[in-house]
Amino acid sequence: MKRLRIDVEDIADLHNLAKAAKNAARAKRHRPEVQTFFHCLDHNLNQLSRDILAGRVPEGEFKQFRIFDPKERIIHAACFKDRVLHHAIMNVAGPPIDRAMVASSFACRPDKGIHCGIRHVQSKLRKYPWYVKIDIEHYFDTIDQRLLLQLLERRFKGENFMALVGRIISGYQTLPGKGLPIGSLTSQHFANYYLDGLDRHLMETLKAFAHARYMDDVVWWCMDKQAAGRTLAAVEAYLRERRSLRVKPSSVQINRSRRGISFCGFRVLPGAIRLGARRKRRYGALRRKWERLFISGTIDAKKLQQGYAAVHAMTQHADSMQWRKNHLERSVTIEA
Repeated sequence: MKRLRIDVEDIADLHNLAKAAKNAARAKRHRPEVQTFFHCLDHNLNQLSRDILAGRVPEGEFKQFRIFDPKERIIHAACFKDRVLHHAIMNVAGPPIDRAMVASSFACRPDKGIHCGIRHVQSKLRKYPWYVKIDIEHYFDTIDQRLLLQLLERRFKGENFMALVGRIISGYQTLPGKGLPIGSLTSQHFANYYLDGLDRHLMETLKAFAHARYMDDVVWWCMDKQAAGRTLAAVEAYLRERRSLRVKPSSVQINRSRRGISFCGFRVLPGAIRLGARRKRRYGALRRKWERLFISGTIDAKKLQQGYAAVHAMTQHADSMQWRKNHLERSVTIEA
C-alpha cells in the first residue's frame, strides 16, 4: 500500500484553517466560545497556524457532559480551538481515509449515512436468507491507541503530521493506552477506520454474502444458521486478537432475513421500514418539547412549525404515516 504524505504545513495552511473554522462553527455560532474566536478570526487563525507548526497543539481541553439519547453516554467536547484543528486535519486526511474504506461502511462518510445504510440493509434482507448482527462492547472506550496509530501510519507518512495525530489520540484515555473521546470529529473518523480491517476480513476472508456497518454496529449475511455461527466465532476471534475488542454478548443476533432487523433506530423488513422503539420515543419527546416552548411563549407559531418539520424529518425514511397519524390522535395537539 502506497502511503500518502501529509505535512503539518498542509494542516496549518490559512485557507485550510479558515474552512475548518467555518465547518467547526456550523450550527454553533451563538456560543460565546465561538463568538470570541470569530471576533478576532484572523489573529486566532494565524496563532493556531503557528501553534500547529511549533507542535503546541492540541490543547486537550474537554467539556464533559452526559446524554441519554439513544442511550446514556458521556460526551467529551473539545474546546473550539481544538475543534478547528480537528476539522483542519480531516479536511486533508478525510478524503483518502474515505477512499480506502469498503462501500458498505456507512458512518462518517459523504453520500452515505444512516438512511443509505438502511436501504442497503433492506436490499440484502430481500436477497440472502440469514444474517448475523453484533455491536462492540464499550467501543470508543476500548480502542487501542497504539494499534490505531499503527493503522494510520500504514495509510499516511509525514513525521510531524503523525506526531500531531499521536498527540490528539493520546490526549484522552479511559485506561492507559485505551479510548477515544465520543464527541470529537477525529475520534469519529479514526474509530470508523479502526474497523475497516474487520469489514475486509468478513468480505474477503470469511466470504460473507453481504455486509453493512454503521460505526460499531455490524451485520452480515450467510446461507444458513451453521455458516452464521461459524462466521460469528471467526469475527469474535478477529476482534479479540487483531483489534483488542469484545463483542457485546447481548447484542448478538442470528436470524432469518424475512423476520427483519433493527438497524440505526429503524426496524428494517424486506418489505417495509418501520420506526424503531427508541426513535418513536424521541419523536414524541421532541414534539412535546416544541409544544411546551410554544405554550410558554418562548417561540412563536413560525418557530413551532419549523420545529414540527424537523421532528417529522426523523420519520421521512420510514413507512410511518399511519403511526404518526395514530400518535397525533392519541396526543393533545395545539393550534399553531
